[in-house]
This record gives sequence, C-alpha cells and structure tokens, in this order.
Amino acid sequence: MVCLFTMSLLQQLNGFFKGMAFPVLTTGITNSVVFGCYSNALDYLTQSPRSERSQCKPASAAQVFAAGSFSGLVQVLVCAPIDLVKVRLQGQTAADCYRGPFHCVAVILKEEGPRGLFRGGLALALRDVPCYGLYFLPYEVTRSALSESGQEPGSFAILMAGGVAGVVTWACATPMDVVKARLQMSGAGGRLYSGVLHCMRVSIREEGVRVFFKGLLLNCLRAFPVNAITFLSYESLMKIFYPPAKPTHS
Repeated sequence: MVCLFTMSLLQQLNGFFKGMAFPVLTTGITNSVVFGCYSNALDYLTQSPRSERSQCKPASAAQVFAAGSFSGLVQVLVCAPIDLVKVRLQGQTAADCYRGPFHCVAVILKEEGPRGLFRGGLALALRDVPCYGLYFLPYEVTRSALSESGQEPGSFAILMAGGVAGVVTWACATPMDVVKARLQMSGAGGRLYSGVLHCMRVSIREEGVRVFFKGLLLNCLRAFPVNAITFLSYESLMKIFYPPAKPTHS
C-alpha cells in the first residue's frame, strides 16, 4: 500500500516537470542570444563600449529600449521552435503523443511542415519585441538608482534591478503569453484558431478579459528570483570578459 501511494505521488509530482528537460537544455541558447544581441546593439546605438557607458556615457532610455526590442526580435527568430516544442510537451494529454523533444519536432514537420515549427510566432513576436525593450529599461533605471554615481553597481543593486525587470516584463507579457500558448497548442489537441485576433476574440467572448491574466501572479513570483540571478550572472561574466575601464588621471 505504501509503495502504491509513493508511486502515485511521484507520478503526480512528475506532472509539474513535464517538458522541462528541453527548456533547461536550451535556456542557455536563449539567454546568450538575448544578452548578446542587447549588448552589441547598445554598443552600436551609443557608439561607445560598455566600459565607457559605466563611467561617464550612460545610454538613453530610447537606446536601451531599442536595443532590448532588437534582442527580442532576434530571440523570436531563433527560439520560436524551441518554445513551441516546450509548450507542446507540457500541454500534451496523451502519454504517447510525443515521446520527447526530437520526436515532437519530427511529428510537427511531418504533419504541419517547416512552417509548423513557427506556429504562434506572431504572438511570440508581439510579446517579446516590446517586452524585451521593457525588460532592460527598468533594469538599467533601477540599477542606476541603487548605485553610487560613477561607481560600479554592487550585487544588491543588480539583484534588485533584475528582479524588478522580470516582474515588470511579465506583468506586460502575460496577456500575449496566454494567446501564444493557445495558438501553439492549436491543432495539437487544443482548440483551432485562425490567428492572433481570432484567438483573442474567442477567448474574450467565452472567458472574459480576465483570461489574459491567467498565471500573472505565478509568473511574477517566479520572475523576481529567476531574473535577479540571471542578471547577476550576466554582470559577473561581463566583468570577467570585459573588465571595467580604470579611470584615467591627468
């Protein structure tokens, strides 16, 4: 009896981690694309390296937003198939529908063709392009506010700024995230939608406006610690590979 209860409990707990192996293995790719594109775009827009911006040439809000939006666009092009596979694996109800990420990709290509890997891509772009602009903007503002003028930000400032950035971003991204997930499940056991606007109209008509904020609290609770650690890791690595410029003395 105890063994049966334990097995049942383990099966139930396993449901919380359905489809997690694939995003865990690919999250490094996603973050490297986002942060790499953001850093290089900001260097281009400001025409100054990171070390100079930290000392005396801070980027403007418009430059930060533009660089963040660019990183979101590139991220969509690279990561749309990854996100689709993750949603399909997490949302499947039939145990033998997809045996794993590679089988999921093979089934999508067979049944929907190469375009099927980018199902929900428009909704993903509508979520990520503006939201990644917002992602980096509150980070830069909060980090600057918590740092001494002309000094490198400390770990506390980076952690707080990263957490605030994550919460602000997910507060704005959750409505389109709901639409994206529904479109990605369309044709794979989920309801069929013809596009973003059709999905939004049907969802509002059947469930009301509140449907677009499903999971908002959970997203925000998760976003603060995850993004705090993400930005601290990013800043630590940047200090290793691109040490801050030492101030010159005349």
